[in-house]
Amino acid sequence: MAGRGACSLGSVESPTLTQQAANNTKEQFANSPDLQSELENAIIAAYDAHTLMSTQALDSKAVQQALKDILLNHALLWEALRAKATESPAR
Repeated sequence: MAGRGACSLGSVESPTLTQQAANNTKEQFANSPDLQSELENAIIAAYDAHTLMSTQALDSKAVQQALKDILLNHALLWEALRAKATESPAR
């Protein structure tokens, strides 16, 4: 995943998050309200296919924090967005 895609979180399609990854440290990126919003949007988008899981995730900040941890520390979201930002010039 690193270096590819765009952020619908798991796949990395958000221009806002890509720009933030390019301009901020990983810690600053992790604290971005936009990251939280994109995380919630991705959960809602998957809602129809995973109603029970999505409901549990939306109702639990602990689950959301765990998902964010997975994205940042295991799925390398920040690294992928930062790489994408360096591959294409800012518009």
